[in-house]
Amino acid sequence: MNSTSKKLLLASALILVGVFFFPLWNINLEAPQYPEGLGIRIWVNQITGYKENDLQSINGLNHYIGMKPINPDDIPELKIMPFAIGLMIIFGLFNAFKGNRKTVYIWIILFLILGAIGLYDFYMWGYNYGHNLSPDAPIKVPGMSYQPPLIGSKQLLNINAVSLPSISSFIILISVLLAVMAIIIDKKKSKKA
Repeated sequence: MNSTSKKLLLASALILVGVFFFPLWNINLEAPQYPEGLGIRIWVNQITGYKENDLQSINGLNHYIGMKPINPDDIPELKIMPFAIGLMIIFGLFNAFKGNRKTVYIWIILFLILGAIGLYDFYMWGYNYGHNLSPDAPIKVPGMSYQPPLIGSKQLLNINAVSLPSISSFIILISVLLAVMAIIIDKKKSKKA
């Protein structure tokens, strides 16, 4: 690969370090009883409240409708994802120095597969939390489930749940786009030569 493509691949790998410093996903809850809103932030290795006590407040609300508490220690993906991102950074750096177009294709495909698995896993996580409700819940609405949307907003009783990708998701997208650009530039320069 040419030097421009290798620089793009290097940038593509290095910006992934930012994934460890920003959330991947935001879920915000808007309700009359919480005019300032509640929210959780899903990071590569943890789940936190948007504000200090938001996670505890959300778990308190979830108790009334029979949802199990959101306990980050019970979510194995939060232990796996940092290693997956670390391996993708190392593989990306390898591509930047090796400059082999085939391994760059593998890296991009692997990232797309991991992203698809991550979205599916996130959907199933929300599904399990929103559908597997305790029969002893204080509030029961027949036929009601409380799964937050994967992307977008959804009304759940008097709460509007808004689920959107956050900064780290865009960092990953930019990383993949930089790798694609590196391949396109390399192909164009190869044709000219």
